[in-house]
Amino acid sequence: MSVKVDDSQLPPKIQKKFRKGDLVKVDREKYSNSLESKASDPILPEYIFEGPGEVLLIKGDYFQVRWRRPVPDVWIKSDHIVSY
Repeated sequence: MSVKVDDSQLPPKIQKKFRKGDLVKVDREKYSNSLESKASDPILPEYIFEGPGEVLLIKGDYFQVRWRRPVPDVWIKSDHIVSY
């Protein structure tokens, strides 16, 4: 016996804005108005706003981004990222 499920009962599908390997940068305006900015160093390096950074991993609402510089990878909330 199979049960037919109405589409309205299914959870909404999440549209992914970015995927692994995409080139991104941080949107200064979105980041500066966020809770994360208030919990971080007030002076951030300019290269994160200029880009490009490469998306390495995606976990929930956060992206691990690698910059093309000799610096550690960082986790950034997806709301603060824009395409390069």
